[in-house]
Amino acid sequence: MIQLPLFNEEPAEKYSIAICPDDTTVSKVDNMKTLLAERIGNYRSRNAKAHISFFEIELIESELERLEQKLSRFCHTQTAFEIHLNHTATFSHGTFYLGLNEASKMPVIKLRNAFADLQAENKNVSIRDLSFDKLSQYFTALIRYPDFMDNFLAKESTCHPSDNIGPLLAADKLVPLQGKDFLLAMAIGYQVECRLTKEMPVMTKGYDHTALLAFSVTAELARVLGLNEAETACALGMAGCAFNPLVTCRAAYTTEWKGFASSSVNAGCATIALLAKNKMTGPIDLFGKPDKGYNAIYGMELKHDWTQEKFDLIRCCILKSYNSEVHSQPTVEAALELRQKHSFDPTEIEKIDVTTFLTAYHIIGGGEYGDRKTVYTKEAGDHSLPYVIAVALLDGQVYPEQLFSERINQTDVQELLQKVDVHTSFPLHKPVKLAGILDKNTEAYPDKLMTQVTIELKNGEKFSAEKESYKGFFLDPLSWEEVIQKFKKLTGNKIAETTKEEIVEMIRNMEEHWVNE
Repeated sequence: MIQLPLFNEEPAEKYSIAICPDDTTVSKVDNMKTLLAERIGNYRSRNAKAHISFFEIELIESELERLEQKLSRFCHTQTAFEIHLNHTATFSHGTFYLGLNEASKMPVIKLRNAFADLQAENKNVSIRDLSFDKLSQYFTALIRYPDFMDNFLAKESTCHPSDNIGPLLAADKLVPLQGKDFLLAMAIGYQVECRLTKEMPVMTKGYDHTALLAFSVTAELARVLGLNEAETACALGMAGCAFNPLVTCRAAYTTEWKGFASSSVNAGCATIALLAKNKMTGPIDLFGKPDKGYNAIYGMELKHDWTQEKFDLIRCCILKSYNSEVHSQPTVEAALELRQKHSFDPTEIEKIDVTTFLTAYHIIGGGEYGDRKTVYTKEAGDHSLPYVIAVALLDGQVYPEQLFSERINQTDVQELLQKVDVHTSFPLHKPVKLAGILDKNTEAYPDKLMTQVTIELKNGEKFSAEKESYKGFFLDPLSWEEVIQKFKKLTGNKIAETTKEEIVEMIRNMEEHWVNE
């Protein structure tokens, strides 16, 4: 790990960059605020002078003069525009404000983006300078790599539907997107990927689930970029031919590529969508070819009637409560409940016995995907059931800090993970369909995630817990307030509290906003 020294320890302060009207307008607004205070009493923002904030920045005091010079030059490059305020509203923290009408939002957003680019002028490249395909890759990597997002579980395969979001954020570079259009395209991506995951479990054939992501991302991009039916068919054919990644990236010893594979697929699909829009033809009979088609190569047959889609699978998508592979969630929750209920010393643990379902055993328990007790990196850690149980019992949580290399390589967790034994309730693992009948845990999957955890201490005491769900599963979904709590815990002190509130409010009312906000 490379650690950079802090050359300047002067504390940073938060500043707002705002549009301020002339004195006459400021006086009028002051009078309006006085009248309002007389009617309703004092309120937050009562004493604030009229302004429209469009950018927030953290600076140390010695940098203020340079910022003022930069702002002066910036203002001389901008053209005046008219804005209208036509409604009142309040932020979640109680601040009352006058809101811009829809026509006034775009020039303010463009002003903010222009200043953001100016702030990045001393960097090698501004994010907004990236091409559409690279921007798709960048946004996808940011969402995917932490591995703390959503999942969809089918009987024999899984996927991360949020892999579909990055290209839609990037598409705004080409086509300004309103929130409602973004959400519709996102729903298309989610439903298509979930449906394909259920109907064509390609992971059983050794291919990664991102092979199916190629279809869903291409479908949603076809929607926002305005491809017609023929162009969309060609784009889907090209995507299906181009991306057939192997599930090897998720096997032990798991590497960083596990978290970046989807971003590579999305970069390619962004290019394919543009090629199809510009009339490049593709194999529209991809699934129908008898010998060299998708069905024949994968040894499966897609028979689904897409005219009957009702976006029903989106409700089956689930969120993680712990920063670990999705099938570990109920087991981690069980271990944490035992820790809280019995308050034992983790150093006094003799052994930990975990009985789980076949998919969890194979992927994270030491089955077909390989050894899960050799753990030195984040990627190996979040895909090791022994590790995440051990660190949960020691630390009382599994969040990003539990996956830092300095935590993973400490003696206490390395010793405890070796005491974890993972198995299924029935020793037969093949054929899978038969094992699924004989093993009650496996038979219940994916409708339930049945797992049993028993912790034995050195003095002979035993504590056990069983789970068939977890907080975040579709049987027990996270509430809106719990999602906000997770967001705030993850962002910590990296984002100002006011900015967090603004993000929450924007997501809550996404339909009313533009994507580039």
